[in-house]
Amino acid sequence: MSVHDDLTSVQRCLEDLNRSVKRLEQQLGRGGLEMRRVRADTDHLRESVALLREAAPALGGPRRPDLVSIPDTPYDNSLWTDSDDEGLGARDRHAP
Repeated sequence: MSVHDDLTSVQRCLEDLNRSVKRLEQQLGRGGLEMRRVRADTDHLRESVALLREAAPALGGPRRPDLVSIPDTPYDNSLWTDSDDEGLGARDRHAP
């Protein structure tokens, strides 16, 4: 599942939560401290998801590394003049 799919799913759940909180407010009234806290938490969650949606394009998903083209032409031999052969040491020296 992509980030956008997950955010859409969370958005739907928050809309359901918001509808349920509205029904509770109608049944219990808005005045109680508990109901005000539930409403504030619901609003805070909605704002947080909106911020995540704004940041989602920057998150993007898994990035593919940039491709580097490797030419078919042989390398310049001067690149290897003073290099050591792996495991063998330098050309003009002997292994101990």
